[in-house]
Amino acid sequence: MATTTAAQKRAQAKAEYDAFLAACPSRQLLDRISDKWVTLVLAALGSDGSHRFGADCAGEPRSMRYSELARLLAGVSQKMLTQTLRSLERDGLITRTATPTVPVTVSYELTDLGLSLHQMMRGLKGWAETHMDDVLANRATYDTRTT
Repeated sequence: MATTTAAQKRAQAKAEYDAFLAACPSRQLLDRISDKWVTLVLAALGSDGSHRFGADCAGEPRSMRYSELARLLAGVSQKMLTQTLRSLERDGLITRTATPTVPVTVSYELTDLGLSLHQMMRGLKGWAETHMDDVLANRATYDTRTT
């Protein structure tokens, strides 16, 4: 009977990731990255900061301070933003840099892994903004039919 090395076991597990299975780690990752705050943080960090009506989050990725993110992401609580940033850092999607000033300056920036996800999230955000009128019309039609 042949034995398998740790590297072979990891390779086999990677080949067997299936998000349709409840215990699969990829399902947990999908759950995390499908969160609205994750999507918006990635969009914010992956753009040049010109977020005005109609902007598509284009531009160069840049680092942002916590306070900048909090101002930009209307409606996010301090607790939720902190939890989101910590989870993204843990997953290796962003880096946190603390500069020893008074008070300490903390900034966040996308990693290469985060940049690759940002491209997909940017498309999702754009799709939602482009098709919102269609979705609202369909909801109204559905609601009048079922009431």
